[in-house]
Amino acid sequence: MKKVWLSGAALSAVLVLAACGEETSESSAESGGDSDSYTIGVTQIVEHPSLDAATEGFKRAFEEAGLEVTFDDQIAQGDQNNSQSISQKFVADGVDLIFANSTPSALSSLNATSDIPIVFTSVTDPLSASLVADMEAPGGNVTGTTDMHPDAIGNTIEFMTEELDVKSIGMVYNAGEPNSVVQVDAVKEAVGSDVTVEEAAVSTSADVKQAAESLVGKVDAFYIITDNTVVSALESVIGVANDQDIPLFVGELDSVARGGFAAYGFEYGDIGYEAGQMAVEILTEGADPGEMAVQYPGNLKLMINRDAAEEMGIEVKSEWEEMAEFTE
Repeated sequence: MKKVWLSGAALSAVLVLAACGEETSESSAESGGDSDSYTIGVTQIVEHPSLDAATEGFKRAFEEAGLEVTFDDQIAQGDQNNSQSISQKFVADGVDLIFANSTPSALSSLNATSDIPIVFTSVTDPLSASLVADMEAPGGNVTGTTDMHPDAIGNTIEFMTEELDVKSIGMVYNAGEPNSVVQVDAVKEAVGSDVTVEEAAVSTSADVKQAAESLVGKVDAFYIITDNTVVSALESVIGVANDQDIPLFVGELDSVARGGFAAYGFEYGDIGYEAGQMAVEILTEGADPGEMAVQYPGNLKLMINRDAAEEMGIEVKSEWEEMAEFTE
């Protein structure tokens, strides 16, 4: 009798669990919930406000989609070897998707896998970096959003030369970053023959201050593009610009808020968010990243920092009030 009673109890428990399972499934279906969960490897070359904002935007897309996601956040601290190791770890861990925030991070990820979907952002020129075969049809397992607005550099050069009569531009950048080389070349092409470009190359963020100081007396303005190495140490350039009354133009709105004088830019959170939407589509709908066109940023605007203008000895013209948004 004892054995029969135990079997009956076990059977009752099974029936109860089955009923609970049916109730849970019905409840989930009614609420439209998704029982799938995902693991995403997040690789970022360095920490600075623009890249951080892009990562936050990427994650916001998943929050709004209501998906259960575990993010494995890794920062390479500006070291390409670290970046490669991070990507290899993601492959070994079998993550569902890799989010690569920066050109070096995207290159490391693509070197590590041709199978796991990769979505990048904060990449200036995916074509020149050999990340994609075509902007409309990237091919392979990778797609994403670029941070190179087609009008940003041209508008910046026009403002420099027409509003401040700049004749020489100083650029500090890491020649090892493909996105930086592309932008420096674009600046040289945009200035024509009337303006000179003075370059100072760095390898690490520790070199940035000395490089900026080497340009003092040679240039009318600094132009710090979206170079991850230099932007991570932007305060070094800001200090030189303030001390020497040299206007500091930057490539990101976040860098204006940090103390740069002006930039034509957009919100990095927006391109991160758009990359997140692409990733959601890949994971939930089976979209092929190789067939998803790379997306460009929108909403380009001029932002000027009033306090930075005062620090750098720049008189804010009344006509700029209609051209720009201001921060302090």
